[in-house]
Amino acid sequence: MSRRPSAAALKTSAAVFAALGDGTRLSLVSRLTGGAPQSITQLTAGTRLTRQAVTKHLRVLEGAGVVRSIRVGRESQFELELKRLAEVRRYLDRVSKEWDDALGRLAAHLEGDGV
Repeated sequence: MSRRPSAAALKTSAAVFAALGDGTRLSLVSRLTGGAPQSITQLTAGTRLTRQAVTKHLRVLEGAGVVRSIRVGRESQFELELKRLAEVRRYLDRVSKEWDDALGRLAAHLEGDGV
């Protein structure tokens, strides 16, 4: 059997999923996947969002550990926190494997009963 995640790991993953559950925040994460840090001005460009709205969403993502801010002069730039995303990816991979194993056992059981 696989080792179950700790309560702390589950809490961390839940915070990330909650932060990513908002379409605007998910869109901001998508815009940051290019790898280069971006300013709030860059992240606002081409959208109907205000700088204040983008800032609010970035702070939620930062609080969940999905992005981090970097001071460059008087400006804050944001980039993805790849370590946190990798942790959540491992969690999803583990859950996916558990589901695959469970479905495999169910299929074997059903085939064994001739159902």
